[in-house]
Amino acid sequence: MTVITDAEFEQAAALAPEVVRSYLSGKGWRAERDLAGSELWEWGVAGESSPPYEVLVPMRRRRDYAGRIADILETLSVVEGRRAGVILREMQLPSSDWQFLKLMPPGPSGTAPLLDLVSALNGLKDLHTAAASSALVPQTVQPGQKPQQVKDHVTAVRLDQTRVGSYVVAAHTPLPELASHRRGGMPRDVSTTLQESLFDDVFPGGGPDLRPFESFTRRVSRMLFAGVTCAHAAAEEAVHADSLDGFGRYVGAGLSANLCEALVRIGGEEQRTFSLSFDWAPEVPMTQASPPVTIKTNHLPALEAGAKELRERAAREEGALLHGVVTRLSGQGDRQATIYGRLLHEPSSRVRSVRVELRPEDVDRATEAWRRGYEVTVQGDVEPYGTGMRMRGVREFVFGLE
Repeated sequence: MTVITDAEFEQAAALAPEVVRSYLSGKGWRAERDLAGSELWEWGVAGESSPPYEVLVPMRRRRDYAGRIADILETLSVVEGRRAGVILREMQLPSSDWQFLKLMPPGPSGTAPLLDLVSALNGLKDLHTAAASSALVPQTVQPGQKPQQVKDHVTAVRLDQTRVGSYVVAAHTPLPELASHRRGGMPRDVSTTLQESLFDDVFPGGGPDLRPFESFTRRVSRMLFAGVTCAHAAAEEAVHADSLDGFGRYVGAGLSANLCEALVRIGGEEQRTFSLSFDWAPEVPMTQASPPVTIKTNHLPALEAGAKELRERAAREEGALLHGVVTRLSGQGDRQATIYGRLLHEPSSRVRSVRVELRPEDVDRATEAWRRGYEVTVQGDVEPYGTGMRMRGVREFVFGLE
């Protein structure tokens, strides 16, 4: 056990009782009973015969308040295997959801090759970007131009001190709506903010959707967990059943080509095994378990193949609508038109040139649109074509927007 320092003792005196109770609740401690102005909290491992750990949490500030909080911190340091000062600092942080990325590089524990760490941190940033994009609109492939809300979320993610382990990167995303409660030690009725389902019933095992209160930050954290868990399940299916079907099955739960690519990037050039674990802000507890997800070396090629499959699937669309202007006519009998515009099933900000194979009856209409600069709408099947897109099987070619 590490003894708390004099400076930390002074900081402990400033902790509100509600902050301590909230931290204990989030770490699995249970309030058992009231004892003369204090609450008895217990923590133990299920199935173990040894007696549980106990702490007394003062309900109000008295002369010995700082000493009582110091006792709690020193007990927590034994249970968690961390310095009391580190736990104290974590209690003082804004209320946050946490993600712990455990790398497993060769070499002494607590160290990592520079290149591995750079790749992992870039991958972690891409992972949050993909999850935030899916929190707005789940899509097979997230658009390159990100909304400001996604950018703001990634900017708000903070890295904390590394944890005990091979090499553990700790990231936390503050929940701004709860910050004032944590700072002021104000009680919050967690029963009104209870969350049960992590998956919105998309992934087997997801419970009913019960979210009376859910900030965007929490939704991103939940989509991050669900997306990574589903990516692991899809990669397992690809490895053992030689099928990539699972990747398309879980898009609604946060899986995307971008998220799969971020996981591959975390593995780095050496494709090393890593794991991700999750901890939730105690003011908004999750009742559904969120176990760590381990991405193994053999999962990474499957994730790379799955991302490619998702991108190709997103590029193919039957009965797509293309709206734009004719910029070129080519081919024998002007049977090919290049139309610069947007595919209506894609994000509205994306424009591209699409080569369209016209029917004979469409040639005169396309020629007039090209000469006069008319906007047109064409319906047909789009697919990748070289580095661009083409439309075949045209069903309709009209002036204007349908």
